[in-house]
Amino acid sequence: MSRLGSTDSPVPARQALAALWQDARLDPQALSFAELGGQEPVLPSSFAVGTAAQASLAAAALAAAELGFVRGGVRQGVGVEMRRAALECCGHFTIDGRTPPMWDKLSGLYRCGTDQAPGWVRIHANFAHHRDGALALLGCPTGAATERALVAQALRRWRAEDFEDAAAQAGLVVAAARDFDAWDRHPQAQALADQPTVSIERIGPGEPRAWPVGERPLQGLRVLDLTRILAGPVAGRTLAAYGADVMLLNSPHLPNIEAIADSSRGKLSAHVDLRTDDGRATLVSLLRQSHVLLQAYRPGALAALGFGAGDAARLRPGIVVASLSAYGPRGPWSGRRGFDSLVQTATGFNLAEGHAFASAEPKAMPLQILDYGAGYLLAFGIQAALLRQAHEGGSWQVQVCLAGVGHWLRGLGRVADGMAAPRPDFTGLMQDWPGGFGHVVAMRHAAVFERTPARWLRPSVPPGTDPPRWP
Repeated sequence: MSRLGSTDSPVPARQALAALWQDARLDPQALSFAELGGQEPVLPSSFAVGTAAQASLAAAALAAAELGFVRGGVRQGVGVEMRRAALECCGHFTIDGRTPPMWDKLSGLYRCGTDQAPGWVRIHANFAHHRDGALALLGCPTGAATERALVAQALRRWRAEDFEDAAAQAGLVVAAARDFDAWDRHPQAQALADQPTVSIERIGPGEPRAWPVGERPLQGLRVLDLTRILAGPVAGRTLAAYGADVMLLNSPHLPNIEAIADSSRGKLSAHVDLRTDDGRATLVSLLRQSHVLLQAYRPGALAALGFGAGDAARLRPGIVVASLSAYGPRGPWSGRRGFDSLVQTATGFNLAEGHAFASAEPKAMPLQILDYGAGYLLAFGIQAALLRQAHEGGSWQVQVCLAGVGHWLRGLGRVADGMAAPRPDFTGLMQDWPGGFGHVVAMRHAAVFERTPARWLRPSVPPGTDPPRWP
């Protein structure tokens, strides 16, 4: 995996965008149509989170403009201002005037071990089954009434990495805090070392697909979105903003978080149960009429149901299959569950951020930049693969993982005065998005297109609102 650099000052966003564009083997002439304004720091962090937000979002938007050009349109300018991009990645929204809580009260960092061998772990308890599983492993009463103090007391009997391993074996979501040196020595980091941030590879045959001229860059593109938690949904939402028809497919038995009201803007939303013959038959029918399959199952899980990348390419030659994971498709942690907050902790960011802020405790970055960066980079990779498909034919697979995005973020350098940046201020950047969840107020998209403004034409609606068929 290439690193742009490891200097003390951040890499310019234009350089980061150009590296992504070059790695995807796209036409370098398009880069002159990108306008990137602003500079670090934009949020209080020692990491170049504004640069990461701006470069990843600009890559997705510029790729959409390039697809519009390839379809017979004219090239258009695309502008992305750094502060707006970073604030979009904060994920702020309200429903009926209420700001949904981001975390369950038991989620967060806890001290582990003894005074002689201290450590830290992060527990992710936003889903009840993850929360209750962690509580049971600790010998604490399960349920929402359990207090943090009881969890903290129980964790003092565990070494951080022992609890992390025991939780992983139980299918739970916990991460031990490491520093960068410890993570770089970890077998999973070494398995990712030579992987590109956005992997794009040909996986099967397919004739080049004709792209008729459309009013919007992605008009007529059909995307099946089999994702649930943040990075994948952000990728689908981004494609919808550029004109794609995106169908979010949820299983009726799985829980969701309230952020679905924000991340479902512009999408159809249907139920399909892949545990049943009827559900699998429905997905086969939908796949045969789709151009993109976007999925965030753990590596190998969807293939076990008969819908891996190779299966999709056989069902629909010429398809682009985009896959998101926490730690990548290979290595000892390839099947491990993970979310942005956990990957930040496991791969060194929390300890490094705490040190930069002169804190005795680990500190999270001020936004879920691994999730949002991965979402925009997935959208970019999908469109890059579509551009390759239009020229070369073939079926394609795009892969992005949160740990890989973290590696890319480290390569963007550090921000010496980042801790002094102001807290997020969303004044003037929000917009009303009424829909099936109530009255949602959320961020407008930060990418500004010269000719085809980004917008969501469908309201955000609850899972199962639409039938599982293309209109």
